[in-house]
Amino acid sequence: MELFALLIILILALGAGLLMQWLPMRHQPRPSWSQRAPFLGGGTPDSHAWNRYHVRYYSMTLLLIAFEMEMMFMYPWAVVFVEKGMKAMMEMGMFLAILSVGIVYAWREGVFKWQ
Repeated sequence: MELFALLIILILALGAGLLMQWLPMRHQPRPSWSQRAPFLGGGTPDSHAWNRYHVRYYSMTLLLIAFEMEMMFMYPWAVVFVEKGMKAMMEMGMFLAILSVGIVYAWREGVFKWQ
């Protein structure tokens, strides 16, 4: 019975949310293409937004994410290291070794060379 009441409340909340989204849009005119187009000083875009970035930036971005993930795990690790001792040190060593393999591979592929 409690599950049925929860389901009814969920359906009512979802219906109320959709109704509040739909009612204002029903009475407004649909904007024209020029109003919906991205702003570019009145001109049409020459290329798609994804074409502006060179592919070499993606590999550098992945390395940045790897470094950020490393730091995200190292801060709580410092707290755990006090409690766990050598076991935590070995776990962090394995984690850093895996990240180092990725960095060495990227270095060998020439990701760090900006030309």
